[in-house]
Amino acid sequence: MDGYRSGFACFVGRPNAGKSTLTNALVGTKVAITSSKPQTTRHTIRGIVHREDGQLVLVDTPGLHRPRTLLGQRLNDLVRETWSEVDVVGFCVPADQKVGPGDKFIAAELEKIAKRTPVIGIVTKTDLVGQQQVAEQLLALQNVMDFAELIPVSAVDGYQVDALADLVLGKLPEGPPLYPDGELTDEPELTLVAELIREAALEGVRDELPHSIAVVVEEMLPREGRDDLVDIHANVFVERPSQKAIILGHRGERLKQVGITSRRHIEKLLGTRVYLDLHIKIAKDWQRDPKQLRRLGF
Repeated sequence: MDGYRSGFACFVGRPNAGKSTLTNALVGTKVAITSSKPQTTRHTIRGIVHREDGQLVLVDTPGLHRPRTLLGQRLNDLVRETWSEVDVVGFCVPADQKVGPGDKFIAAELEKIAKRTPVIGIVTKTDLVGQQQVAEQLLALQNVMDFAELIPVSAVDGYQVDALADLVLGKLPEGPPLYPDGELTDEPELTLVAELIREAALEGVRDELPHSIAVVVEEMLPREGRDDLVDIHANVFVERPSQKAIILGHRGERLKQVGITSRRHIEKLLGTRVYLDLHIKIAKDWQRDPKQLRRLGF
């Protein structure tokens, strides 16, 4: 194992900066949920990249933001806690959005750890803009803080994804693999299943709704007498009756579609057929209630 490197890295950035998509692209499979809505990541899901010269464990964090609820504060605490424990940090800024106050706020926070932890500046979503705009964004990012490295990437078309892996791996300490070969994530299957249901529920809902959706898998068991079918019973929690109506849709059509979409991804994850039983429940103002936050896994 001479010269073999292993360690932890995380991607940080404003909500919807492409962190989860980048994690999935590096791992080569879906371990983090993605959505066009900001603030969809709530758990630090680890994706594991196996290479001949090393092993890179990616910690996917929620987007750092100015919190308005107790949930928001806890998500921010989770981000800072993660930063302090990893070997390398990747700061993601999308190519199609100007570097703004939110990015500068994160950069100021990162400056505090940059002396002991290498910070790599990553311009994401380069497939959305021309080369000139990518170059301008790299220059703008360079002025925000002193990075160990700067690199433009596109997780969608694979541009420089391997080059980014090389960069990060080169900054990890030498050491043996941290996880067995073939493992792609250390998240429990229950958590991944709940996240896949939440991702499906997020698609096509109004902008104010994503923060109000939580999913709890109550039961996941093989069907008695069948080795090719798993029964999953899950609850989708919202905060108000009006939100329940949105998720349910006309004559239950939206909820039915959530079930179809998430079941397809879950079957791929588990490698077996799935019977998925979904129910919508109201947990009034759960984002602000410490007791309910605990019950919903935060």
